[in-house]
Amino acid sequence: MASPTVTGPVTGGNGATVLRGTTIDLASVGYTQSEFFLSGNATSYAPTAALGSDGRWQVAPASAAPYTTRIVVYRPANPARFNGSVIVEWLNVTGGSDVAVDWTYTHNELIRDGFAWVGVSAQAVGVAANKTTDPVRYAALSHPGDSYSYDIFSQAGQAILDSAPTILGQRRPRAMLAEGESQSASRLTAYVNAIQPLAHVYNGFLLHSRAGGSAALSQAPQPDVQAPQVVHLRPDLGVPVLTVQTETDLMLLGYLAARQPDSPGIRLWEMAGTSHGDNYTLTVGPGDNGSGAAGLQQLNSMLNPPTGTTGFTCDTPINTGPMHYVMDGAQYALNRWVTAGVAPAVAPRLQVTTSGSAPAFVLDANGNVKGGVRTPAVDVPVATLSGLGQPGASFCRLFGTTVPFDAVKLEALYPTHVHFVERWAAATGSAVFAGFIRPADAAELVTAAARSSIGG
Repeated sequence: MASPTVTGPVTGGNGATVLRGTTIDLASVGYTQSEFFLSGNATSYAPTAALGSDGRWQVAPASAAPYTTRIVVYRPANPARFNGSVIVEWLNVTGGSDVAVDWTYTHNELIRDGFAWVGVSAQAVGVAANKTTDPVRYAALSHPGDSYSYDIFSQAGQAILDSAPTILGQRRPRAMLAEGESQSASRLTAYVNAIQPLAHVYNGFLLHSRAGGSAALSQAPQPDVQAPQVVHLRPDLGVPVLTVQTETDLMLLGYLAARQPDSPGIRLWEMAGTSHGDNYTLTVGPGDNGSGAAGLQQLNSMLNPPTGTTGFTCDTPINTGPMHYVMDGAQYALNRWVTAGVAPAVAPRLQVTTSGSAPAFVLDANGNVKGGVRTPAVDVPVATLSGLGQPGASFCRLFGTTVPFDAVKLEALYPTHVHFVERWAAATGSAVFAGFIRPADAAELVTAAARSSIGG
């Protein structure tokens, strides 16, 4: 795999890195931030046989083009805290700029366990947005088109390996874990099936909220090579893949048809009570500094759910579910799978019925889906949490709904505050025992319940 030229740390322009993610002061949690430019020649790929739904794709290098992109690096300030694993996130560009979605969801787990995190501007939209936002700082950036995004992502990983003293501050990685959410997960689905068998850069993959198909292998102005509508992950990859899905992904984004059984190298977690986007990533997550205060904030939001945030408003209250806790568990589980050979917990699937005109979730008495990865938010509920049912614009339909229980129902379910806390704590403990929630997050959840006014 080609190793690009690394330049930086980058400074200048408006004096700040352009990236949407968390707003916390990294220094206050013992982390540093830096930015580097990567320059080289990237390759596009063409299939040597038809791309099938089984994921066993065969491709070969096609054209080449020069590029310069950027990476953003968050790492422990103290080298002794680095756990040896680097999360390499394919930054999401669906909103028209680079967004660190999974850093936002999982930064508490990454920080407390000492991961390094690298966000890659792999796609042309992100590079163009950076240049527009700060034309001085990013004047050197140039992207030849998304047909080359796969090789750019490979070369970013290779640069981390080859230039670790520069990028990671004398730290050398022992594991490289690739991840991406939504459109980025669809890109990584194609990457897993077509590019990883050639590049061998990454030691494991976390695919978060992928659709039923995948991104195109190649696109205009290069030859258009689309993927099938249903794409499974190839079973012979040789490195682990953990896929984590919401209710929205199954029913609205077509993933239900792409479900495949767990195998020695593949795990699937489907999270009950979750939607493709939610209140945590919009409102709570960016400012969550790991102090535990976000736990009560999130629990209270289930009782009084927002319809969005500044500049983004939906017709009805959006999902306030527990996804970020499960994503923390997924980060830990994938890393342990790669570094210690311990596979993640096997999760039951969300229950779906096909008895009607279209597939539908099987719901419990409180309106929450049965099955899947369970958390106290759905097993000791204070609201109905769904990944479906949100009307309005296309982005809103991805943010699900929250319907709080009224005072009469809450009193019937939880006659006293102690009763609520005990049940919530028991459900939290079950999720920890099952391997889906980290102990530190469990403590935050139980403390939030104790400090709430629910019950009695």
